[in-house]
Amino acid sequence: MNRQSDKKTRTKERLLEATLCLISEKGYLGATTREIAARAGVTEITLFRHFGSKERLFEEVLQRYTFLPRLKEIIPRVKDRTPEEALSEMAMRFIDTLKERKGMVKIMLSEMNVYPDKIRKVYEKFIEELVKTLSGYFDALRDRGAIRDIDTHLASRAFLGMVFCYFQAEEITKSRTITRREAERVVSEFVDIFLKGIGK
Repeated sequence: MNRQSDKKTRTKERLLEATLCLISEKGYLGATTREIAARAGVTEITLFRHFGSKERLFEEVLQRYTFLPRLKEIIPRVKDRTPEEALSEMAMRFIDTLKERKGMVKIMLSEMNVYPDKIRKVYEKFIEELVKTLSGYFDALRDRGAIRDIDTHLASRAFLGMVFCYFQAEEITKSRTITRREAERVVSEFVDIFLKGIGK
């Protein structure tokens, strides 16, 4: 039983990794389930048996290989640190993740406008979960009086958007590599500006 379960887990992992690679190379629209299955070394029938649809695979990739799981891991660990320290770590990890997934980010930005409605909804749901997760951290800061009584949902969007737009402008639009030292300097400035805006 355990051996069978382990085999299923390994197959799912290979399918998710193959999906990530192909989306990074060809985009969601360009990657076919046949190619994904072949890259994972399984049949297309096996792919559908495990995930049901290409849309479900995409949803799992977003849950597994983006900043969302990292943010969920960071928040409990930094909740007792100063807001400056916590937000700096979040921003740096966000940039690290975007750099690691640059291929996927670049292609998704280029094909976003032509996504089918069901894929757009999957992506919107993912973004909303990301924002909601960070909102929970800001809610805790507000409840203990560390920041003003603000709309934490909007604050989360503003913070994530600030970091993402920096990455997009430098690494995608300008095609230049953000160094670690530069990222740390920019994040320090961003966090300072942001906290002065929401602080008491």
